[in-house]
Amino acid sequence: MTEPDGHSEAAPEDDGSSPLPILIAIGLVGVILLVSVILRACQSDRFNDAAGVGRAVVGQNDALQRENYADFRTYTCAAEQGAEADVLGAQRQSTTAKGARYVDDVGGLAVTGDRATATVVYHFEKTPDDKVTTTVNLFRENGDWKVCSPAPR
Repeated sequence: MTEPDGHSEAAPEDDGSSPLPILIAIGLVGVILLVSVILRACQSDRFNDAAGVGRAVVGQNDALQRENYADFRTYTCAAEQGAEADVLGAQRQSTTAKGARYVDDVGGLAVTGDRATATVVYHFEKTPDDKVTTTVNLFRENGDWKVCSPAPR
């Protein structure tokens, strides 16, 4: 129909659509993203602890194999550092008797605040098939994990 001014005006049509389903979908995506971020944050703490503990165990062992007391101290808690001559002397005796010591596995991590335990599997160069499994205590000092157990000799 034509209006008196010459323009035709169509009546608005109601197509039955509503923005509600789209708003619900956006809300669900938001909730899923929020849950995902929270879970990642929790898992990243666990991952960071495992990485830090592994780094401390392997770093301490490597420092002893190289007879590098300064690096040994980096990965060892203050209570277990001992005197340089004693630590390196014991390491030399162990190396002479059994060969170099290798870390095969670090697992069984249990963290409680700034304390942790891990199950570490070692072997010595002269007896590679004889695995030595020990529980290692670690403390977080100044944000870094440090081994606080004597290493097998």
